[in-house]
Amino acid sequence: MAALGFPYADTPNLDRLVAEGVSFTQCHVTAPSCVPSRASLFNGHYPHTTGVLANGQPWQRTWVEQLRDAGYRCVNVGKMHTIPYNSDSGFHERYVVENKDRYLEGRWYFDEWDKALAANGLVKQQREGYRQRDDYRERLGAFDWELPERLHSDAFVGDMARWWVDTYPKAEPLFLQVGFPGPHPPYDPPARYSEPYLARDDLPLPDPSRAELDRLPAALKEKRHHDVAVDHDSVSWSLDPKPEQMRRMWAHYLGNVTLIDEKVGQLLGSLKERGYLDDAVVIFTSDHGECLGDHGLSQKWSMYDVVTRVPTIAWSTAGRFAGGRRVDGLCQWFDLGPTILELAGIAPPTTFEARSLLPALEGRPWEPRTHVFCEQGGDVALSGTEFITGVRGERWKLVHFKGSEQGQLFDLAADPDEVDNLWDDPAHLDMRRALLDVIRDWLIESNVRTRDRQAATR
Repeated sequence: MAALGFPYADTPNLDRLVAEGVSFTQCHVTAPSCVPSRASLFNGHYPHTTGVLANGQPWQRTWVEQLRDAGYRCVNVGKMHTIPYNSDSGFHERYVVENKDRYLEGRWYFDEWDKALAANGLVKQQREGYRQRDDYRERLGAFDWELPERLHSDAFVGDMARWWVDTYPKAEPLFLQVGFPGPHPPYDPPARYSEPYLARDDLPLPDPSRAELDRLPAALKEKRHHDVAVDHDSVSWSLDPKPEQMRRMWAHYLGNVTLIDEKVGQLLGSLKERGYLDDAVVIFTSDHGECLGDHGLSQKWSMYDVVTRVPTIAWSTAGRFAGGRRVDGLCQWFDLGPTILELAGIAPPTTFEARSLLPALEGRPWEPRTHVFCEQGGDVALSGTEFITGVRGERWKLVHFKGSEQGQLFDLAADPDEVDNLWDDPAHLDMRRALLDVIRDWLIESNVRTRDRQAATR
């Protein structure tokens, strides 16, 4: 987003939310992939507590049930990523739209988007078709959406959310969750969104050095090779992408961001016209970030800030809190759960490991977290390790790979881009031990706090 420090992006509607709302600039997910991150957010617990550690694991119970029981009309349009996809998860209504490319996952579930395409005699663009292209392996997951624009997944979700707001009898109080599938790969906006970015020659394309690539832990080196051999989400990666490939990928990714920004603006217009914004809080955020060639990597599943740090903006025109502010203290993405419950006048469960951000929103005394944590089990594109644990303070970050003597240690003050791995530097062994101790104490405290907690699937 331009307003959050990326001036290359065309995001006027999101920039407005930043200018008039409260931005948490150091909000970090608890898992660097979709399913465990979302299960953690909607359960108020870390992944090791929910039992959801990687994509594909079942989960369905959420704190949305508390909103429903308190009288809120609870509606989901788009991606939630519950498994099973169609569990109610506390919502009165769900209009499910899942990932853009679900072709080979073995989970045959026809969502609202599939049905809309079928009603128009069409099938979504996905691996099955993309693989027939002569230039498939050169595209790095960047393609033009060639079907009707209104049937692009993000346009479809945005328009369906507007349709619900415009046509359903006004429901108050309302909890509306809108899940845009993008800019998840494949990076496939209609060409009119990517073309302005393709015309630019100043995009800050990553260019990792050979020294950085050689120093990557074995698990991430394995991931680089895995992503070349296996085309997850229609992304066939390259160990040495050409500048023109990178520029095209970035242009399509940013084009998808601009498409989402446009749909956010339109949805806000409908909410305003129907009177919902007279007393409402709007939160815009994301379940993880993305490596777009950063550190030589593709997609998610690593613990770099480009993956774990996500935009988190709360905005209200109803005077609920003063806008135009940034909160720079560390917080976790799942902290939004108790925040939303408290905004609705509901006491969060005392077992929650998530902590409400409402004091920070309202300008009251608030203590940032001293450390944030991130967990990831071995996954479809993470075959080189069984489990990764990350801990990040204001200055230092450590990443632990289960069963390996290798790890990552970064001094974020001296090295904000996380290039210089100090794990094996004798001068920093004390810091390495100290952060490993932080992980140990965190896990012990978590296990004690959640000893009566049931799994997220129950």
